[in-house]
Amino acid sequence: MTKTAPSHSWPELPWDKWKDTAATLHMWTQIVGKTRLELTPLLNHWWNVPLYVSARGLTTSAMPYQGDLLEIEFDFVSHDLRFRLSSGSELAVPLRAQTVASFYAEYQRCLSTLGVSVEINPVPVEISDPIPFAKDEVHHSYDPEYAHRFWRTLTSADNLFRQFSSRFVGKMSPVHFFWGSFDLAVTRFSGRPAPPRDDADRITREAYSHEVISAGFWPGNGGFGTAAFYCYAAPSPAALDAEKVKPDAAYYDKKLGEFILKYDDVRAAASPDDAVMDFLQSTYEAGARLANWDRAALER
Repeated sequence: MTKTAPSHSWPELPWDKWKDTAATLHMWTQIVGKTRLELTPLLNHWWNVPLYVSARGLTTSAMPYQGDLLEIEFDFVSHDLRFRLSSGSELAVPLRAQTVASFYAEYQRCLSTLGVSVEINPVPVEISDPIPFAKDEVHHSYDPEYAHRFWRTLTSADNLFRQFSSRFVGKMSPVHFFWGSFDLAVTRFSGRPAPPRDDADRITREAYSHEVISAGFWPGNGGFGTAAFYCYAAPSPAALDAEKVKPDAAYYDKKLGEFILKYDDVRAAASPDDAVMDFLQSTYEAGARLANWDRAALER
């Protein structure tokens, strides 16, 4: 049994208290993430674009730039945006309440100061009614306490997702943070191609070119309104919605087409870590069994 996690590992994260900060951070992470997209070669299923949980926040990891290496990190401990080049140059600006337009302009100045020139798509993706970064005066919130809580939650989820990944020997993604959807995710693959999706765009075609079972955590954006863990299979096998999974608080949301375990139910569990691991394992098993994955070959 997993040891019960201390309360600071799963801090309170009520969406209503920090949704404005989350919406602003979503836009800021897209700006940084789009830089990673431009500087790295395409990997299968867009694995070159996410950010990663670091010891202090979210990082691009090292990105090649004209014979140098560039890393950009959101530091949610000291609340700075940090730029580092392998040649030795460093720069940091404080994370604070400011508009996306102001952040974008400051971000471009920082890159210019370091001698870095990267042209990104200046419009956010995967949201309704996107506002170009340079014109976004709507999103302007930053609550350092909740930014820190969000990062602490991501560190706990990242640790469990990595433990979960150790049980699988087939193809699987790293544990990574997708700035488009603003969620932490890890994905397993059956090894079989998936049937083409009707009306799929370029992003979806690449992301779901093969059969997957994907699990993750997101803080409540997109209209859901509360933080939750999720798991889905794509393509989704018949009768998946009728499967009973663990823990008892988990359920299948037919509107989303995903299993859901709300974050507050995790926090209320006798062992939050066990609750999350039970959810990850039982939802994977349900999807893999119904989709006839070769589990003997894929699992450790």
